[in-house]
This record gives sequence, structure tokens and C-alpha cells, in this order.
Amino acid sequence: MSIVLSEMECRVLGSLVEKEVTTPEYYPLSLNALVNACNQKSNRDPVMNLEESAVREALHSLEGQSLIRSVSPADSRVTKYEHRLQEAFNFYRHETAILCLLLLRGPQTPGELRSRSDRMHTFDDLGAVQSSLQHLMKREPPLVAVLPRQPGTKESRYVQLLSGAQENAATAPSGAVQHPPPPSLGDSPGNAARVAQLEAEVAALRAELAELRERFASFQKQFQ
Repeated sequence: MSIVLSEMECRVLGSLVEKEVTTPEYYPLSLNALVNACNQKSNRDPVMNLEESAVREALHSLEGQSLIRSVSPADSRVTKYEHRLQEAFNFYRHETAILCLLLLRGPQTPGELRSRSDRMHTFDDLGAVQSSLQHLMKREPPLVAVLPRQPGTKESRYVQLLSGAQENAATAPSGAVQHPPPPSLGDSPGNAARVAQLEAEVAALRAELAELRERFASFQKQFQ
């Protein structure tokens, strides 16, 4: 199934997927609700300011690719919209969560994906995130790829491929498990293994810190 989505189509599709899980009581979404979801300032990168006409155009294109459909609920006169990602790809829930985050927030590290996924799916550890990424990378055609590590960064980022082939992105070879490439430290396997272990530990600590911050913020709200 060959799909190439625009940036707006990625935002519309990702917003529908997110709202189905996080606010099921308001799903499917009306056009107005979908515009608000696309333009919300939290959990979006970049933040957009899409007009209703642009969202409508994206919906028309997505419907033509069988990725969304319009519905007319019996209790409402307003046409609403829902995604058909499950029908198109037969995803597991953890795969849907990962792809949704990549659609809405662009390239991210496994640690970032884990810390941001709780509202859609809880990953027990970074290994579970890596496993989901590998499943998506080994699809035919691949839906996710790993980007070369940028200078000065310690973790590799992953990117969705529904918007077409990303420049310099590498997908996993058939039957192979691809891991983020360690930084060059000469030809010493011991150093490379040690760096990879430290990266995983750092990512796990960052994810735990993000979770603790969210819990503390929730705890504070109880006394406000």
C-alpha cells in the first residue's frame, strides 16, 4: 500500500488517532473539533494554525486514500470524521501509539516516545518501545526509519515514513534488527557496547523523570 502524505495530512490523521484513544467520548470528530485538535499547542511539533478549508482539503485527500471516512451519527446533524488506520494496516495498539506520536511530533528518540505515550499506551521499558519501532521498520513497505545521529547528540531519533522517504533515513534490512548506531570511538567493541548501555540507561532515566514530573503535577492539582 503506497501512501505519501503531506504535512497537513499527517497532522489531521495523527489528531484523529490521538483523540480516538484520549477522548473517546467526543470521537468521531466534527470538522470544528478536528481543526482545534490539529492546532492545539500541547503535544504538537510544530504548532500549526490550519484554516478550516485546509483541514477539509486534507480530509478529502485522506478519504481518497482510504485512511479516513466521514460518518453521520443518528443523534447529530453534523458530519464527523474517523480514521481507518487499523483497517489499512492492522496495527497493534502499541504500534498505533508510536506512529501517532511520530505523526504529531516529528522525529523522536525511544526515550521521548516512551515518556509521551502514556495516554495512548504504557510501555514497560525502552525495550518495548524498541520492539514496536522494529515491527514498524520491518513492515513492507517500512513505516518507520532511524535517522543518523546528529552531531552533539547521544541518541538516535526515529521518523515515520507515511510522508514519504525521509532524507538520510535508514530502514531495517529484511529479517534484521537495527539498533541506533553508537558514536564512533575507534574500533573498540568494548567502548561501543559501553556507550550503547549508557545511552539506554540515560533514556530510561529521562523517561522516569518525565513520568515523575507528570505525577507531581497531578498531585499538586489536588491541593489547588
